[in-house]
Amino acid sequence: MTEIRGPVRLVLEDGSSYEGIRLGAEGETTGEVVFNTSMTGYQEMLTDPSYGGQILVPTYPLIGNYGVNDADVESRRIQVRGFVVREDCDQPSHPLSEGTIHQYLMENGVVGISGVDTRAVTRKLRSHGVMMGIITAKTVDEALESLRSAPRYGEFDVVHDVSTRKSYHWDGDAGEKSRAFADLTRRAWHSREHWSEAEDGLAGLDPTQVEDAEASASQVNGRSGKGQLRIVVNDYGVKLNILRSLRARGCDVTVVPDDASAKDVMALEPDGVLLSPGPGDPVFLAAAVETAKNLIGSVPLMGICLGHQVVARALGADTFKLHFGHRGGNQPVKDLESGRVYITAQNHGYAVDGENLPADVKVSHINLNDGTVEGLRHVSLPVMTIQYHSEASPGPHDSEYLFDRFVDMVRSNSKAGAVAAARTTN
Repeated sequence: MTEIRGPVRLVLEDGSSYEGIRLGAEGETTGEVVFNTSMTGYQEMLTDPSYGGQILVPTYPLIGNYGVNDADVESRRIQVRGFVVREDCDQPSHPLSEGTIHQYLMENGVVGISGVDTRAVTRKLRSHGVMMGIITAKTVDEALESLRSAPRYGEFDVVHDVSTRKSYHWDGDAGEKSRAFADLTRRAWHSREHWSEAEDGLAGLDPTQVEDAEASASQVNGRSGKGQLRIVVNDYGVKLNILRSLRARGCDVTVVPDDASAKDVMALEPDGVLLSPGPGDPVFLAAAVETAKNLIGSVPLMGICLGHQVVARALGADTFKLHFGHRGGNQPVKDLESGRVYITAQNHGYAVDGENLPADVKVSHINLNDGTVEGLRHVSLPVMTIQYHSEASPGPHDSEYLFDRFVDMVRSNSKAGAVAAARTTN
């Protein structure tokens, strides 16, 4: 592959053309063109499976200034179809940097373009909505002809391309050796120390009884670690920081493929199940929706982003496509139970219609920019969902408390029998 970075262009399906130079691999690529407003975290964006099938345009003008490394990844490969930047840095400055963004894309065979007026692209997408695009060295007419024959995003299942093909136990990665994970773990345990005993189902027990209850619950469920919860994650495009966030809270984590049935999941004897984020339109995920239907009421359940939409559809709600989606680290979301507003990280192009929810399902969070549904909770069953990314990466840490809420819900459910027995015998 030549090191000469020749001229290429980004062409949108409406005929708009943006000139630049090659970034990353040679060749051409097509996909739905979307933008992200986060100022940092370009490597996390590139490896986020929720961008499967898409060409990503970060709005921040300089990309690659702190290089790339093994710890700042959200999956085992780059997931975007293409990458469009205003300027790429060829001399990154960071002690952990292992290379440039150009080298990183080239090594992963991902096509990109640098030198583009990304402000103009973003304004176009905000006005006209997301649209298909192509990065190519062809003429505009030739590019449009190629684009017309390419499969359109939103008309096929993208999840199967990004999900694991076999189940695995999560034992950590390079990200768990980083300072970021150490900070995450400290925040998680600081929060754990301040959990309400009443919410934890342990009010009225002395410390010895609490330990006995945890040990009893662990033994009943066949656990090897004291109080350790077994969480199964359905992989629709899971970000690794979700797995890290669960491990930081002392959970034993197993990941299963997107096509795993409820029977497959329950065979692992989970204390709780998390349905992960992922790309594409949930209307294509009939099997995942059926799995969610059969899990609801059988085990504590949390859905994040696409997982939230899957749970919503399992409960009878509809979903719809947003004009240009929510992608970035600055989306304001209101928790309707507490009234508190959180700044959240988001990456989704579809949303849940809150008009036809069943009576026993309540909207728990809303987006303050456009009023869309950002979270659900079931009135009587241990089911909670959020449309945004509680694991952030990139993004603010404001919503990490939701992992605590999920673990709290799971722990309360699994301890119920053990706590009752402890009170009965003392």
